[in-house]
Amino acid sequence: MSRENVTVVLVHGAWADGSSWAKVIGPLAAEGVGVLAAPLPLTSFAEDCAAVERTLERASGPVVLAGHAYAGAVIGAARNEKVKALVYVAALAPDEGETVADVFYRTKPHPLAPKLAPDNHGLIYLPREAFATAFAQNASADELAVLSAVQRPLSPACISGALNRPLWKDRPTWFLMAEQDRMIVYETQRFMAERMHARARSHPVDHAPIVTAPGLVVEIIREAVADAIGG
Repeated sequence: MSRENVTVVLVHGAWADGSSWAKVIGPLAAEGVGVLAAPLPLTSFAEDCAAVERTLERASGPVVLAGHAYAGAVIGAARNEKVKALVYVAALAPDEGETVADVFYRTKPHPLAPKLAPDNHGLIYLPREAFATAFAQNASADELAVLSAVQRPLSPACISGALNRPLWKDRPTWFLMAEQDRMIVYETQRFMAERMHARARSHPVDHAPIVTAPGLVVEIIREAVADAIGG
């Protein structure tokens, strides 16, 4: 089997959309790999998981499922048999019975992490200045402008749903740990990667390496693709 038979499904995190994966999609597509970006409504954990399942139905061949940040929890809830490998990019990985909030708040936040609270509609937006100070401090001005402009708000219902048995217990798993992450502290990422027995890669990157260090993300996805096709 060749890489042309594999589909990589990319899942964006909170305060983002599928365009956050743009610099990863291009190189993978240029190599002949099928790529789909799953659109999350960010309205509840259950609805986000359903959105990923709908995207997986559209995917052909074996699937490498990759999630950034909050989406790590969502990909862990996947049940489609097409999924042969998981890739976590500076992501959250709750265990069975845990919620996103449980793992996100397990340690003291970074000093520059933004204060988050629902607005009058019950939705959580990332403060504009937080994109430059915490979300993607290594991004260019143009990249920050795009990230801020396209952000999608997060419902508190996304972080309160508990996982059943996570898929990372049953599939090969990779984890890109972001040493300069100010949203999900590095200690938490290392704890999760070790608990998952993931094939971990640690790099001095910020919370959004899919934007600021896409080559590293493409590299780790390539490893997962090679494993999915047996070589």
